[in-house]
Amino acid sequence: MKKFSKNWKASKRPKKQRKYAANAPIHIKRKMLSVNLSKELREKHKMRNFEVRKGDTVKIMVGKHKGKKAKVSEINTKKTKIYIEGIQNKKQDGSMVNIPFRASNIQILELVTDDKKRFKKLKMETSKKKEKPEIKTEKTEIKKDLVKKEKENKK
Repeated sequence: MKKFSKNWKASKRPKKQRKYAANAPIHIKRKMLSVNLSKELREKHKMRNFEVRKGDTVKIMVGKHKGKKAKVSEINTKKTKIYIEGIQNKKQDGSMVNIPFRASNIQILELVTDDKKRFKKLKMETSKKKEKPEIKTEKTEIKKDLVKKEKENKK
């Protein structure tokens, strides 16, 4: 039986969704670590979410630690978990351990701006979203004229 297929579209069954996520190759799992941006960052970058990086400042949106803000200390792509500085649990033996968070339960407040590639990629994506300039040809101009004439005739 095949473990992973890029051709898989979707399923209503949670079991299949979990299987897809668990068996995905690491480059696809990295995309699953996309985190929502705050409203200010959404307006600034014209994007809804962004792949989280070590050093990004995030806010926890769900759970016992809801509302806390801190920097990302570690990202485990294999397990698709994000670890945040200072948010730890005490183990039975007294040692402290970092709490793993899912990408869906946090929100990015500040992005790390050291990496030029990260924002270069962003600029390319936003430029693709912009409308392409219309190429004027004789056919398009004739069609526009016909549409105008039809509107005038209806009035």
